[in-house]
Amino acid sequence: MAGRDWSTLSGGERQRAHIARALAQAPQILLLDEPTNHLDIRHQLSILDLVGGLGLTTVIALHDLNQAMRCDRLAVMQGGRLVALGPPDRVLTPDLLARVFHVRASTLTDPQDGSRVMRFHPVV
Repeated sequence: MAGRDWSTLSGGERQRAHIARALAQAPQILLLDEPTNHLDIRHQLSILDLVGGLGLTTVIALHDLNQAMRCDRLAVMQGGRLVALGPPDRVLTPDLLARVFHVRASTLTDPQDGSRVMRFHPVV
């Protein structure tokens, strides 16, 4: 992609180029702010798989809680304050989701790989 004009790159290609630029600096920690924002699902998964396979400590700001379920640890913020920190299964509890995000969640188990997936409903 080095020879291509920036304006010809897709959103996913631009995101990968940003990550490549960061990796070229040989960081010890990679900080990413919404790296999957505005990407189609294939490119979202591609970016998350790429970052997950780097072997680096990576801190990612995500708003998609199902994507966050793939992380080792989560930090949940509310009003600029840390309200929960730990593994996804322990952090994303029904109580926390209702209190912080004002939703109730149904948790489903994917029959193909056993991973948890959440569906969200408004709190009434």
